[in-house]
Amino acid sequence: MAILKRGLAGEPVKLLQRKLGVEADGRFGPGTEKALQDYQKAHGLKVDGIAGPDTFVQMGLYELVLLRSGSRGDTVKRLQTALAVTADGAFGAGTAAAVRAFQEKNGLEADGMAGPATLAKMGLFKEMTPDVVKRSEVGSAAAGTPSAAPAGDAAAEPAPARSIWGTIKSFFGA
Repeated sequence: MAILKRGLAGEPVKLLQRKLGVEADGRFGPGTEKALQDYQKAHGLKVDGIAGPDTFVQMGLYELVLLRSGSRGDTVKRLQTALAVTADGAFGAGTAAAVRAFQEKNGLEADGMAGPATLAKMGLFKEMTPDVVKRSEVGSAAAGTPSAAPAGDAAAEPAPARSIWGTIKSFFGA
């Protein structure tokens, strides 16, 4: 799933850090985790120190929303409702198939993941503008950063082509 948590590094972490008002060094450490937990508590989100789709939407970081197998929450439920599939808030095989079908029908890359380009085409969020889609792509905000598969839980599936999520890497051990 496309989440940010302690131990990850990259451009998405910098975006989160800027929004939280902490040093934007691109490394998700204890200071970022604490600031995120404080934000989550203040805004009625699950306080776990992990930034996922619901946190990104609440923060207005729409360029970081990437719904894929394993994603959970209200944002997934919104997607499922728009796709007319069972809206249980858990992104599984049925949701992925419905996303792929939508992408194929609308001339998008049919990868079964709902990122800014897919969500903008769906009109699911009025805030998902062409500018947000552009910011979500490597080459706009993350120029020169090598592409790497996300670490930890997010490594099960590679990030979409040209996605800012491809810049995520672990800075512990590996």
